[in-house]
Amino acid sequence: MKYGYARVSTIHQDLQGQLNQLESEDCNVIYKEKFTGTKKERPEFMKLLEILKDGDTLVVMKLDRFARTTRDGIEVIQDLFKRNVKVHVLNMGLVEDTPTGRLILSVMLAFAEFERDMIVERTQEGKAIAKQKPDFREGRPNKFSKKHIENALELLENHSYKQVEEKTGVSKSTLIRAKKKRCML
Repeated sequence: MKYGYARVSTIHQDLQGQLNQLESEDCNVIYKEKFTGTKKERPEFMKLLEILKDGDTLVVMKLDRFARTTRDGIEVIQDLFKRNVKVHVLNMGLVEDTPTGRLILSVMLAFAEFERDMIVERTQEGKAIAKQKPDFREGRPNKFSKKHIENALELLENHSYKQVEEKTGVSKSTLIRAKKKRCML
């Protein structure tokens, strides 16, 4: 049987491209999840690994979909080879349990790990530079400007929370926090 595995790291990312590719490869069953690749214990992936048996094929788009480190990738694939499960990585082909196949696998996994490490390093460098700016603020940017919140608070004087939320898009909880903050000043 042919099993596909699709994964993205965050809930905001889209799986559809991977799913389309796996469907075009005639996978009988596709496991999918939105879960960080930095953790080895991904629920759907663990379920999939448990059911794979002799003669099955695991299909993934890229090596980094199921392994972030060279060591983890080699361990997973060696376990699959021991169980006579084929591994097909769409951007590199069928991974073979031969000296050449294992060499190519190791090199590709090392590149995937290197790429991930470089992304982390660049992100940390960018954050360090951003922290030097006097107006730096950790976290996600505010959805609404101060002016927008002030306008919503003014409307709240003559309207209900629900009415203000419908007119401005500012949620009741945000209005309550802004109102408390205003009282503290």
